[in-house]
Amino acid sequence: MRQFALSALLVMTLAGCASTAPYGNFATEPPAGLEERIVADTVKQLVTLYPPARTRFHLGQPTPDAYGSALVEALRARGYALVEFKPGTAPQAGSPEAAAATAPGLNLHYLLDTAASPNLYRITVMVGQQSLSRAYLAQNNRVAPAGAWVRKE
Repeated sequence: MRQFALSALLVMTLAGCASTAPYGNFATEPPAGLEERIVADTVKQLVTLYPPARTRFHLGQPTPDAYGSALVEALRARGYALVEFKPGTAPQAGSPEAAAATAPGLNLHYLLDTAASPNLYRITVMVGQQSLSRAYLAQNNRVAPAGAWVRKE
């Protein structure tokens, strides 16, 4: 009985570790131009995988930070349809907001954070159930990719 209780406690603890991480911009003191450079690179990769004017993204998070607002602007400029995140009450049936929320499309989330090194940044974009990730190195007032895009299906 004691082993069962310990096993159950271990399973509950691991289930808590498997919960999804919050999305957003968690980069601490990013250098000037970092977000714009990463947004341009992110949109270029999304255009390669998801054709503009045929893809609708549903933003699954608010975008108040510099990366999020630049991403929204760049995606719209490239021809993507975006349904922005609206927290709070559900839209009324028959309203344009309700129609947009139920329209087919892919959920889009992002996470920008700092890796172990203070000048190493990582962007992870979740599109539906797939993730795209890439690391960036910021040195000498320049931002450069530190590797290739990684796509997890």
